[in-house]
Amino acid sequence: MTILDDIDRRILRELQQDGRLSNQDLADRVGLSPSPCLRRVRHLEQAGIIEGYRAVVSPKAVDLTITAFVRLRLASHEGATVDAVEQRLREIPHIVEAHLLAGDWDYLVRVVTPSFAEYERLLREHLRGIPSLASIDTTFAFAETKPVSPLPLGEGEIRRAAS
Repeated sequence: MTILDDIDRRILRELQQDGRLSNQDLADRVGLSPSPCLRRVRHLEQAGIIEGYRAVVSPKAVDLTITAFVRLRLASHEGATVDAVEQRLREIPHIVEAHLLAGDWDYLVRVVTPSFAEYERLLREHLRGIPSLASIDTTFAFAETKPVSPLPLGEGEIRRAAS
């Protein structure tokens, strides 16, 4: 684990809020001159702490108004089956997140579609075709109460994670 100092955490907090900040603006916000700030950002990128930059697109603005959280349970957990399931999940564009779980369910996926009819089509044509699938449970979200948020990079969280 890379040890982050206070300046690294400030850089990460600022970039999580606005990944399009110029290096000059970022340097001003974290109290560095531009050259050392850029070196630190490049180090954070090379260390894999900053994985990339992307635009956050409003699902409603692009007619993806239905969000479903889908839990999947597999009948078999053989290595080849799990690999095939995970590959299939990555290939379905309307699945925007997929998480391997511990507990009663094997996967939790987040699906976005323009309509309930489109979700049903996705279920029939794609999800039910997943290898060794034993069951599917879907919950539809009515509203987002907290959007994807910056990671909590406070001093306490970093210290506890490192120990």
